[in-house]
Amino acid sequence: MVPLSDITEVDYIWKNGELVPWAEATCHVLSHSLHYGSGVFEGIRCYKVPDEDKSFVFRLRDHMERLHRSCKIAQIDLPYSVDELMDATLEVIRANKLPACYIRPLVYRGYGVMGVDPTGAPVDVVIAVWPWDAYLGADALENGVAVGISSWRQRSNNAIPPAVKATASYMNSILAKMEAKAHGYAEAIMLNEAGLVCEGTGENLFIARNGVLSTPPLSDGLLEGITRDTVLCLADDLEIPAVEESLTRSDLYIADEVFMTGSAAELTPVGSVDGRVIGKPGEITRALQDRFFDLVYGRIDEYADWLTEV
Repeated sequence: MVPLSDITEVDYIWKNGELVPWAEATCHVLSHSLHYGSGVFEGIRCYKVPDEDKSFVFRLRDHMERLHRSCKIAQIDLPYSVDELMDATLEVIRANKLPACYIRPLVYRGYGVMGVDPTGAPVDVVIAVWPWDAYLGADALENGVAVGISSWRQRSNNAIPPAVKATASYMNSILAKMEAKAHGYAEAIMLNEAGLVCEGTGENLFIARNGVLSTPPLSDGLLEGITRDTVLCLADDLEIPAVEESLTRSDLYIADEVFMTGSAAELTPVGSVDGRVIGKPGEITRALQDRFFDLVYGRIDEYADWLTEV
């Protein structure tokens, strides 16, 4: 298993329309985004079907459409269409001969101007791919993880819009993650400025109580997660009642089940919150996990449009 924190070098990265050797995919130290966080990105997974010579990228179009939306809000001129970015993604996966991988598209303002005003800075676009396994550890998907409520609040809607998956947004995620690890937790849960549950440092959050699935609404300041949307669809398939509603930290403490979702985290169960034991992954979590992996491995025909074969 390759820990998510380790990057396994491959041969090529796609940059500005062409494949370049891994070690040559660099930027100048005075690039605007390096100083001011003026970039947006995505995280995507490519899955290899077990026991078959077949691989699928999960919801590739949806991710590239969200990348375009992020650029629009951030006023970054993205010079490639959704279809061109999808083609580039497949090109770089194939060039590196990866049956399964994590995919990181990044759009950032490059070298050319200095100062907060980015006017005149060129826009660079890269798509990197590399092997990655379980985000929160090898046994996280099976046994769950311990999380803690962070003292760091999630950014507000009028600070950095949560609809933008921006590099700058992740400073408070970094602070919350480091705090969580210092306290012995695998992950942090951030509240919004109103004290309501928002999301993890890179994941959306769900709870189950009395057979009903709940997740915070987008209006509480969280990223519109693509895996979050997937889980809501799968819950409907399985006739699991699901609602979007504001949650307090106490709702987490007394939940029957808690899990986090994201392209990296997939569906990761939570075993405890602030030391309050939730327990082993429950029936709802397991049912959704099973259906999720059936989906990404191409076993559910009705979701074929969400899979792009490599």
